[in-house]
Amino acid sequence: MDDLLRWRREFPILEKTVYLVSHSMGAMPRGVHEALREYGDLWGSQSVEVWHRWLPFVIECGDRVGRLIGAPPGSVLMSQNVSTLQAVVASALDFRTPRNRVVYTALNFPTVSYVWKAQERNGARVTIVPSPDGIHVPTQSVLAAIDDETLIVPISHVLFRSSYAQDLAAITEKAHRHGAMVLIDAYQSVGTLPVNVSELGVDFLAGGSHKWLCGGPGAAFLYVRPDLLPKLRPAFTGWFAHRSPFAFQMPEQDYAEGIWRMAGGTPAIPSLYAARPGHEILLEIGVERVREKSVRQTERLIALAEEAGLTVRSPRDPARRGGSVILDFPGAEQVSTELVRRGFLCDWRPGAGVRASPHFYTKDEELDLFVAEIQKIRRA
Repeated sequence: MDDLLRWRREFPILEKTVYLVSHSMGAMPRGVHEALREYGDLWGSQSVEVWHRWLPFVIECGDRVGRLIGAPPGSVLMSQNVSTLQAVVASALDFRTPRNRVVYTALNFPTVSYVWKAQERNGARVTIVPSPDGIHVPTQSVLAAIDDETLIVPISHVLFRSSYAQDLAAITEKAHRHGAMVLIDAYQSVGTLPVNVSELGVDFLAGGSHKWLCGGPGAAFLYVRPDLLPKLRPAFTGWFAHRSPFAFQMPEQDYAEGIWRMAGGTPAIPSLYAARPGHEILLEIGVERVREKSVRQTERLIALAEEAGLTVRSPRDPARRGGSVILDFPGAEQVSTELVRRGFLCDWRPGAGVRASPHFYTKDEELDLFVAEIQKIRRA
């Protein structure tokens, strides 16, 4: 018996689809309706005074995510998206010294590369470690690129094109040994792989809610190592990063003591209400249980795909595999479009293939149906 399937009733879309696209956007919990009603009721009844509730709520949401990633209270800030959060971190760094190298891989999510390549105009020297196969980047290649002139390593935990899980412990150890910082993009891991920032000792971790956390868009998060936080003075800033934002002081920023110093403008409160039900469900289940099921189901999906003669572009080793399996074959893009039309929700990415992701709410038989449907479409 799969005890996690009892959660299926909390996700209405599962009644009419085979939902294998949580790597892109997790299924919406039915509790989102009530959460947004609560937001609307508070706004409607309290008007501007509701900010006395909403500002603490931002930190409550950050602490809730913090419990998912092993972060201490007050070390996680909620924001709108990872692009913004990467830019905030980048703006706090000084690239005018010999230690100005930025090291990441060619398989990072593109938005991360855009942010850090833009820092070249501020003096950064960007080193992009290539992939030999479009599936992984050897850990030794990443380690070899880190030296005494490296300032930061902004690296993806799980690669979006292949579901390859990088060795965060080894990369963090090498970076710290050379005096460099590590920023983890954990969008493709938090919620399906256990991540503990305190045990890893990473300096920063950025991620979001609308994939494996089933929290919808606009509820991204940034963890900052607490002892590092007071040293950071982001240039990409705003009034909510001020020590006393409602004092409306001019002209320079006077940074807040805690995690608020990484903030910018007005927080996107509705997104945080929408994200809460998904966060609470993952906390109740426990990511370790999600991971146990994910390993079993991704192995099953790989076996089904290989039996059907499909090319698997994800690692076979579960220790190096995230929550997705990427399948490639001639006409994969067109097949993906037809799968979605038939209610088998997945997606396709260039240089990868069809991405499919079982989650805690997935039935084993849905994986069989998915691969069988691919074969039906290909034979048509």
